[in-house]
Amino acid sequence: MTGGDNSGANLSARLDDLFLLAMMGTIAAILTAAMVFQYHGSEIPCPLCLLQRVAMFGVCFGIILHFRQGTSMRNTGLSMLFAMFLLIVAARQTLLDIYPRPGHAYVGSAVFGLHMPVWSVIIALAILLAFTLRLACLGEVRQSAPRPAVLQRCADVLGLYVIALCATNLISVILQCGLDACHTTGYRLWH
Repeated sequence: MTGGDNSGANLSARLDDLFLLAMMGTIAAILTAAMVFQYHGSEIPCPLCLLQRVAMFGVCFGIILHFRQGTSMRNTGLSMLFAMFLLIVAARQTLLDIYPRPGHAYVGSAVFGLHMPVWSVIIALAILLAFTLRLACLGEVRQSAPRPAVLQRCADVLGLYVIALCATNLISVILQCGLDACHTTGYRLWH
């Protein structure tokens, strides 16, 4: 392998890392916004909204594994599987609520005229498109040199942030649902 081939592989690996870091940062921002709406706006998520959050956390988990274990099609596949799960759940909820009827209106506020289930469909399609473009443009990237320390540190900090968001969400679900079916009328343990 020549020096030029090695520098090209290193460039591809760094672009791949930056792409995945940006993707995880974007999803973390979306999840943070959902938590802000929940706590600051007093908008309690419905059970399907909670499943959509689980799917987004799953996408991030696959990306976290990329930074912990290295590049692997298995990690990419895991993220894509959760993105498909997000698309299925969000499409189901959008179709259930597409025609407003008593007791079945969209839950929560609209952002730019769209409610969270519709946004989740768009987000899922964007994630799947991003992974498709990543694979089409970069192919299977091989790490030929250690990842720069600053990039690894950024990935570790963002990964810990996502894990903290996930733990906060889990605690919120326990407060909302207890050990029973979820509801959107209030926090069960605070009644």
